[in-house]
Amino acid sequence: MKRWLSSPTRRGCTYVATGGELHVALVAGVPADKLVLHGNNKSYAELRMGVEAGVHRIVVDSFDELDRLDQLHAETGVTPKVLLRLTPGIKAETHDYISTGQDDSKFGFGVSSGAAEVAIERARSAASVDLVGIHAHIGSQVFAVGSLGKAAGVIGEIALNHEFEELSVGGGLGVPYVEDERAPTIAEWGRVVRDACVEAGVSARITAEPGRSIAAAAAITLYTVGTIKDLPGIRTYVAVDGGMSDNPRPVLYGSGYETFLPRDVGADRTKRVTVVGKHCESGDILVREGLVPADIVVGDVLATPVTGAYGHSMGSNYNMVLRPPVVFVRNGEARLVVRRQTFDDLTRFDT
Repeated sequence: MKRWLSSPTRRGCTYVATGGELHVALVAGVPADKLVLHGNNKSYAELRMGVEAGVHRIVVDSFDELDRLDQLHAETGVTPKVLLRLTPGIKAETHDYISTGQDDSKFGFGVSSGAAEVAIERARSAASVDLVGIHAHIGSQVFAVGSLGKAAGVIGEIALNHEFEELSVGGGLGVPYVEDERAPTIAEWGRVVRDACVEAGVSARITAEPGRSIAAAAAITLYTVGTIKDLPGIRTYVAVDGGMSDNPRPVLYGSGYETFLPRDVGADRTKRVTVVGKHCESGDILVREGLVPADIVVGDVLATPVTGAYGHSMGSNYNMVLRPPVVFVRNGEARLVVRRQTFDDLTRFDT
């Protein structure tokens, strides 16, 4: 789940992408009217959950979803406030797997194809939805704020032409994971987006979804070193008690991470290692080019920072490896919020 921030006069909202995330958010005490329901393939049941809970907005992603909302309105008589997700035809400078704004995308109504205008016309004439605005999101881990500005300009012009009251410019601002990366600040992103909207003459209330840019640095993943295998002239492998089951990003996107030993955070990191997990395949790599102190030993705790956005949320039990706990720390006080799994948890749902 990510954060969705609106104007200074309104508290921020949280957006959820599935019925499961919606359920967890509600159980956690997030007010329904602070939730925005996303997703490219919302089922009838998920849409019904959102309508019955009274979510703040539903972001509609397809004509099939409009059909389902027609059916839901006929059953319940409720008319939810919606945004239409548009695809502005802009390819973000990021990994293909997390690029979402190009014409060839599973998300949204295409602007260049004319689908966006057809969807706007249909939604405006339908009794089943209250169309209050439009939304766009071109990808994740985007460093080129110019692309985000271009997308804002495209949908800003549409918002102006149709006199929409809301315009969500989405999110996707990247964060630095390794030392040589430099990411724009939220303020820089805001200036670029605002300038694009001003140039387009937008009068709608502009909202955004900072997501990763405010959540990623909030967490650090800790591992215990179990094996150190030095292959002279090749590399040194450091194997830890986790792997691609708790962080699949390096395998999925080739994502990089830094490494350090919490026992001596200021130590010189002169030893180059490849940090791997305990799964039964060679691709189970967490950090391909990591640096650690030369005195690293079996039993050390090894940390990879910046795992707050996509770490625990993407985890699995691949190879039946237990999922780690989640601990919140504040002012030196630790609080367990998700307990460590046990072997009994692995068979809990078996019949």
